[in-house]
Order: sequence, then C-alpha cells, then structure tokens
Amino acid sequence: MSLEADDRAAIVREARSWVRTPYHAQADIKGAGVDCGMLLVRVFVDSGLVPPFDPRPYADDWYLHRSEERYLGFIFDRTKEVAAPLPGDVMVCRYGRCYSHGGIVTRADPLTIVHAFQPALVVLEEEVARCPALCLPARRPKYFSLWPLRGPQEEPTWDS
Repeated sequence: MSLEADDRAAIVREARSWVRTPYHAQADIKGAGVDCGMLLVRVFVDSGLVPPFDPRPYADDWYLHRSEERYLGFIFDRTKEVAAPLPGDVMVCRYGRCYSHGGIVTRADPLTIVHAFQPALVVLEEEVARCPALCLPARRPKYFSLWPLRGPQEEPTWDS
C-alpha cells in the first residue's frame, strides 16, 4: 500500500473508533461526547495528519444566525475541494444558513460517512442515501481531501 492509502486507512479506522460516542456540542472526548466539527478535528489531528488546532469556542446554534462560512474556514485551510470523495476525505453539508455539518467518508460507493449527528444524538456510520436529512437538495454536499494531487486510483476497501 502507498503512504496515501495507509493514511486513508488510518483516518477510516480512527473515525470508526468514535462510533457510538454520544453527541455533545463542542466536546471532543471519545466515548463521552463530540460534535461533528470536533470529530473532524480529533480524527485528523489524532491520526497525525493535521497539526493540532482548536476552532472552539463557538455558539451551539451559530449556523442558524450567521452566513459566515466558519466551518468551511477550518476545512479550506487544510484541504482542497474534490469532485468525488474517497475514503478518508471529508463531506460537508449546508444546515441553516451555511455549511455547518460534516463527516468522514468511509466508503465512496455507496457514499458512507462517519458523523456526529445531533438528531441521532450519537456518532454513527451510515450511507448518505439512507439518511433523508442528508439527501435534501438544500444540503448541497461538498467534498474535501488532504490528498488533492491524487491521480486516478481504485477505491481501497476497509470494510473490516
């Protein structure tokens, strides 16, 4: 496996290790609580692929009252937008007035993510097409990658 494939596998493993952690705004403790933004931070920082940073504090409902793309800001600083995600990439969606929800892609086909989902009150792994809230046209998903210069490759399989 290439270094990129190893790093992607590490991201997927780390993201899956957070499944069943309760949803808790602004928290970042595996097994105790996390929100979707801090899940992204913890997975990428704890995997050693992104230098430590902390986007907190932020109001729990900031996305309902502001058009500022705060969530995209910390993603743009570290990744590049891609047209089609691979495992280990990030998917973000619009909620409220801006992009304010994200998850880590664990499978490209069918598109599957690990995300801390407030309506579910937990971190879960699910196929995006099976989640009506994520499939709404208003969500306008975007995808971001740490590996923007990748060439064509087959999707790695990390389903075990």
